[in-house]
Amino acid sequence: MSERGSAALLLAVLLSTAPAAAEPAVTILDLPFKAKEMRGPGSEVATAVATSGLLPLARPKASAADTVPPEDEEAPLAVVWGDEGGAALTLAEGQVRATLLGAEAIEGLAAAETPRGALPGSHRALSGPLSAYLTGPTRASGDGAPAAAGLTIRERQPVAVSADPKPVPVSTTTVPAGPDAVFTRERPRTIRIGGQTAILASTRQGTDAASLVLVGRQGAAPGAAWAVIARTPPQPGGPLSIAGVADFAGAGQMQVATVAGTTLQLWSYANGAFALAGERAGYAGGDGETALAASLDIDRDGIPELALPSAERTSLAILAFKGGVAERARAALSAPAGFGVAALGRGEAARLLVGLADGRVAVVAPDGAKR
Repeated sequence: MSERGSAALLLAVLLSTAPAAAEPAVTILDLPFKAKEMRGPGSEVATAVATSGLLPLARPKASAADTVPPEDEEAPLAVVWGDEGGAALTLAEGQVRATLLGAEAIEGLAAAETPRGALPGSHRALSGPLSAYLTGPTRASGDGAPAAAGLTIRERQPVAVSADPKPVPVSTTTVPAGPDAVFTRERPRTIRIGGQTAILASTRQGTDAASLVLVGRQGAAPGAAWAVIARTPPQPGGPLSIAGVADFAGAGQMQVATVAGTTLQLWSYANGAFALAGERAGYAGGDGETALAASLDIDRDGIPELALPSAERTSLAILAFKGGVAERARAALSAPAGFGVAALGRGEAARLLVGLADGRVAVVAPDGAKR
């Protein structure tokens, strides 16, 4: 046998005996109701549930692998609910545990997501004293889809300490989407840039083009006016959803993952402009009311991965971005992803929650462990 033939045979043997990468394990959470809504850790609803007194004081002791990083301690739980019940989902000893709650109680807390005057069905963004939400319902997008003419920003102003109670002054401004553009129902996201809070939002121009925009202050002076300060080039494929905001590439710079049509794109921001850092086709975005993506840190290296459904929503993909956009795992779902994706924990203990179209909740273990 020639040297080339021997090398080929050796390579074939090595490939056949190498251990296969663990596939994500999928189980169905045992819940006594069909769910239709999900909110992940850090969301306004999850934080409200965690601090409302609805949960029992005594909770299972988590193992070291389940430890949640300090920045997630505000609400290390997810919330799901439907017409007949709800539950707070937490992670302990490698298992997702459900604490049953009344649907009415959760819906009461969720009502705050849509402030008075906001676009119906839209959800606000919060960051300290600042809130941002969509206002001015319009059909100007051309296809009848819900849209908003403006983004309203409310900021609580400092109040001097006094013996007499005084109302907290609030400044309010509304930023237009721009010429021939409207804001989609996608929930705005807050982000810190240059020591200041800015807001990410999704806009549409007509029926077949969408852009990611950054709304920030025009200058560093206190009280500087808010405006759209950056915009991506129009992307084809319909509405653009914001899948995640994190340092996905591990370069010390926040990036924004979006889905336009069925194409996932990674955007970086620097010097007042967005730049496309990578893209990959074949994924589904949310619809404004539903978040269909979640960030998680499987490797515990401080660089998050992103989980989101495939374009047909019949599987959940996990993407990594360091060195380019790459799919590292995919889990088949027993029904299409329907009403949410959320992540609990990190490292080998991380679990992904997927709200399925039939009202069930799937639990995905990225490392393949069947727990």
